Amino acid sequence: MVATETWSISELINTVRYPLTEPSSHAWRDVVSWAREELRTRGCCVLPEFVRPSAFTAVAQECATVAPLAYDEVETVNAYNIAVDPSLPADHPGRFTMRRGNAFVARDQIPTEFAVHRLYTSELFQHFIAGCFDLPRVHELADPLAGLCLNIIAPGLEHPWHFDTNEFAVSLLTQAPRAGGDFEYCPNIRSAQAENFADVRAVLAGEGGHLVRRLALRPGDLQLFLGRYSMHRVSPVEGDTARHSAIFAYTGHPGVVGSVARTKQLFGRVLPRHLAAEKSAVRVDQLLD
Repeated sequence: MVATETWSISELINTVRYPLTEPSSHAWRDVVSWAREELRTRGCCVLPEFVRPSAFTAVAQECATVAPLAYDEVETVNAYNIAVDPSLPADHPGRFTMRRGNAFVARDQIPTEFAVHRLYTSELFQHFIAGCFDLPRVHELADPLAGLCLNIIAPGLEHPWHFDTNEFAVSLLTQAPRAGGDFEYCPNIRSAQAENFADVRAVLAGEGGHLVRRLALRPGDLQLFLGRYSMHRVSPVEGDTARHSAIFAYTGHPGVVGSVARTKQLFGRVLPRHLAAEKSAVRVDQLLD
């Protein structure tokens, strides 16, 4: 396997197309402006072949070596990833349950010399991501498990409809399945002020197709997404190859740590940092989650 830890960001990333190393250039500003417009109008932006083809095989192999470490508990969930409340009306979308089969490799299981780990902590990458989301800067999630993780979806399983707890997400597809595993999303189906249960319920019932957009990502593509208000899923993976993606978790302000319940759900464990942070957690809205 190629030792990616000896490569610079410019050797890992297609800097001709995405000039991360030249943040004051017209080319950098052009790409960032385009990404902002995509996010504004579509709620999602895909940067094709973000990782250089010459580096991608090694990046994918690194991720594949730790994929067996994923916490793979299959669970019954709803779109809000909260406990199903029997007091809710029968037609409430929170009563609609699905089988969540995606698994996660936590940050503390991903060696710091791996390319995805070095990319996550790169100031050049963070500056570029902040620019794309039109933020002054982004901060690494202070969560020792969820800041960077690998999302693994085995054949026959899926990551069902859900909302993110963070307003924006960044991911890199490192292994595509033989078939299926498409990213589907409903841009701005809710807002910070309105849950819009009717449309959410329609999508969950298979009656809201007009609200759904679909993407067939390719390995090496970087995806920027506004997932707090856009319900989304990865459709069932088909064939004999799992779907792997690296998730780079950033926030607009420092010190963010995942909740105890959500962390236990995703990683099967919590650390003292999660327990301490739970006492002073601050919410940015009053949505279900």
